[in-house]
Amino acid sequence: MSDEPAVGLVVTGIGTVGADGFDFRTALGRHGYKYLPAASQYFLAAAKRALAQAGPDALAAVGPEERGAAVGTNSAALALHHTMDRTVTATGAGDLSPVTAPYFSINLFGSRLATEHDLKGFNLTFTSPRVAGLEALQTGQRALATGRARRLLAGATEEALPEGEPGADTSEAGAVALVLEPEPAARGRGAAALGRVGVRSFFLPPKVAASAEGAERAAALLRDALDALGHRPDRPLAVTAVLDGSPVGAAMAAALDEQALGGKALGGRALAGKPERVPAGAGALEPVARVAAALGAPDGHPHAVITAAAEGNAAVCLVTPGARLDARAGTEASAIPDAPAGAEASAGSEHPMNGRRRASD
Repeated sequence: MSDEPAVGLVVTGIGTVGADGFDFRTALGRHGYKYLPAASQYFLAAAKRALAQAGPDALAAVGPEERGAAVGTNSAALALHHTMDRTVTATGAGDLSPVTAPYFSINLFGSRLATEHDLKGFNLTFTSPRVAGLEALQTGQRALATGRARRLLAGATEEALPEGEPGADTSEAGAVALVLEPEPAARGRGAAALGRVGVRSFFLPPKVAASAEGAERAAALLRDALDALGHRPDRPLAVTAVLDGSPVGAAMAAALDEQALGGKALGGRALAGKPERVPAGAGALEPVARVAAALGAPDGHPHAVITAAAEGNAAVCLVTPGARLDARAGTEASAIPDAPAGAEASAGSEHPMNGRRRASD
């Protein structure tokens, strides 16, 4: 392993791919990708774009054992599982395709990425409702902080849900990938530090969320997460909340409402404008897409992307744009060894992918 410290991680590349108009032949190559599930194709293409922005030496500077990957998804395998079920019930398991059958396991959706880029440090898959992509960033950075690797490819990928499946009308399809590395390494090879991101995940029990104390409990959890990420309450904070209409989503939304909490939303933090509320889609992609969009925002404020699922899973991502890193004015997230980096949006990354609104390829 290198002696280079794996702290102070920054994002040096970001890639976004949407399903509309996507052609794997154009994005990846004509041969070797035809039978991969769509979600795998999307993430491979997003990673290819992120690595192109990070530079050809982003991975080459370290050995295979020092490269890791982490991907979050909620619906990457569902359409394939439906197809397999129909085959088994109609004609028997013997008629399953030997090419696609291994993908019954959600853990294999990132396997081609690891093979293609020689990622031997670790290869992780997360499936927690709606927060899986942010958990991939959080856990991937922790792995780098403990010396498991020196480079990280992380993000989220989704495939559209089959018609008739719950949530199909707000289905997500596409991928977002980030390249993260220690800031000294990025600067040493002349790569731009596009920003920094830090993630904290937590759990808000649905019964608690639905109670009279739900909003106050949600506000306390968000405040604690932002405190842990190093955000100073007096520093203006932009907020984007990706939430559904469940009791958990409603409690989180109320926690951002200054009037509902008597001016103590987010622990009385100074907000840079009214929090943006984004209807959540049926997947884990939209929060990561919003992180990418926040990193390209021109105002340069630290930005919190908040999300939660009906089941109680919740997460907050604190984004520190690259300009603030250069000025050393925003130290949020840098105090946390496992706090990842944010990235300025590359081509196509400005368009969030909530519901059936997908980024153009």
